[in-house]
Amino acid sequence: MNWDTFLFLLTGLEWTVLLSAVGFVGGGIFGLAVALMRTSGIGPLERSAAGYIALFQGTPLLMQLFVVYYGLALIGFKLDAWIAVAIGFTLHASAFLGEIWRGSIEAVPRGQTEAAKALSLHYVTRMKDVILPQAIRISLPATVGFLVQLIKGTSLAAIVGFTELTRSGNIVSNQTFKPLLVFGVVGLLYFLLCWPLSLYGTYLERRMATASR
Repeated sequence: MNWDTFLFLLTGLEWTVLLSAVGFVGGGIFGLAVALMRTSGIGPLERSAAGYIALFQGTPLLMQLFVVYYGLALIGFKLDAWIAVAIGFTLHASAFLGEIWRGSIEAVPRGQTEAAKALSLHYVTRMKDVILPQAIRISLPATVGFLVQLIKGTSLAAIVGFTELTRSGNIVSNQTFKPLLVFGVVGLLYFLLCWPLSLYGTYLERRMATASR
């Protein structure tokens, strides 16, 4: 494997990082909406959000990507591979982050909500200034852990023709006939990307455990 092929793998890594960022940020925005629906106390909203979470947590990510890319094409919505996988990962991430943040919101002591209501804070102010700041801190270890899983999950985007790190490795392997070397480098790149995040997640867990004692 020469320098040019290594640069090609790095280009795939760039797309992996970009796809992970788009899926995580988009999933975070919609996930917050899902979490607020799940904790709204309004029956139809809670049931809709619960069904959404169950759908995306109960089906494989690979199937979700197939449905977005191939399924929508069957009804006349032919999407570029990049757009399709971005939508697929955003939907997938929103369900998982929504459930993570729902649990974090409910983990905030009920007295905080009651105190905010006693001060006559309306719902938006109560969530923005009292509940969500505490819930975000509680959710950080699980959120970072999910980001690591999302990064590794981007390898499934290759199945619909999106050229991220894994597909780049497959292309180089087919050209060089050195799969062990190529995928060893691919695995190392994934490791270098995910390992610091895993360490950070572990650090957050330990710090929260220390703070709660």
